Amino acid sequence: MRIDPAPTRVPRPAARILLVDAQGRVLLMRFTPADRPPLWCTPGGAVDPGESYAAAARRELWEEVGLDIDCGPEVARRVVDFVTFEGVAVNADERYFRVDVDACEVRAAALTPLERRVLAGWRWFETHELADWPETIYPQDLADLLDRTKGTSCSMISSNAP
Repeated sequence: MRIDPAPTRVPRPAARILLVDAQGRVLLMRFTPADRPPLWCTPGGAVDPGESYAAAARRELWEEVGLDIDCGPEVARRVVDFVTFEGVAVNADERYFRVDVDACEVRAAALTPLERRVLAGWRWFETHELADWPETIYPQDLADLLDRTKGTSCSMISSNAP
């Protein structure tokens, strides 16, 4: 009997954004990779070499949502193992930043080629919808995370303003 060793996990620092509108809804992105069922997650992604978590959060918010703003302080941290859309087994050190906005029109400004292939859309979710949504939502404790981070965000009166 042959036992394959567990895959070596690559460290992956990542910044994620809890973008919450005035109605208390959180923005989630829907991804449809070819190798697994559709899933939803907060905007964000890997930290580039030499980049801080806060700088990565700002860059990711611009690339995926079209907002160019300071994301404020880190409000949460999660360390999790998963396989990326490219098939790489990672140990992700995710830092969360919360941004509260009056309203926001999503304008995916600078998606990577991979994101253009797998990003199927976005939606504003009310907290009560998260637990019973038929597709997977990450992080799985998102409703609790939103509750715990209320009042800790960088607030913005309006967004996507000319």
